[in-house]
Formats: sequence, structure tokens, C-alpha cells
Amino acid sequence: QVQLQESGPSLVKPARTLSLTCTVSGLAITTTRYYWTWIRQTPGQGLELVGAIVYDGNNYTNPSLRSRASVSRDTSANQVILQLNSATPEDTAVYYCARGQFSWDGMDYWGKGTLVTVSS
Repeated sequence: QVQLQESGPSLVKPARTLSLTCTVSGLAITTTRYYWTWIRQTPGQGLELVGAIVYDGNNYTNPSLRSRASVSRDTSANQVILQLNSATPEDTAVYYCARGQFSWDGMDYWGKGTLVTVSS
């Protein structure tokens, strides 16, 4: 019953902010022991963790993106938000949100993903 849905613009101009929203249904994102992630996939690059936010509100970003990326949440809307500043064409990717749990090392629920292209 848990569903995750990514939304946001599909085209972002270089140097602009890439912002995406993950809307979660079926489970409150504040539920104990779960965390919520943003993961991206580029051709030939595999999967890369962008950032995550824990049920208690603590967050994490990939050190390679730490100066530009942030993950936040809107508990009233049950949404997880990604912001990636100063976007470049190298940020072009399919972006997924996915659920993780501390009791099991893995992601069990994924959104379908959304392609974001950074181009002028």
C-alpha cells in the first residue's frame, strides 16, 4: 500500500535549482525506523545516492554533492523534497525516491522515477 510519486520539472536550465518532490501515500514519513532517500541514475554511471532524511528529521547528503544538495520534508503534506543548486548537464538523470529501513539494509519501496534534463 505504500506508494511514492516523484514530481517536478523535466527540464532545468544550467545554474538553476533542480527541485523535486516525493509524495508518499500509505505511510507517514515520520514513522519510526524508516528513512527516505533520493537516488539518481545516469547512463553508464549506475545508481548514486543523492541524499536522505530520517523519520526524526535528520538528513544526509552525498559528500560529492554536499555543497549543492539538500533534502527536507513537509510532514503536513507527507512529502520529501530534494533541492540541487547550481545544476549542470552532469546532473541529468532519472531521479528516484525510495524508502529504506534501519532493520534491513536495502530499499523496499521505490517511485517510478522521473527524468530531469539539465540543458539550455
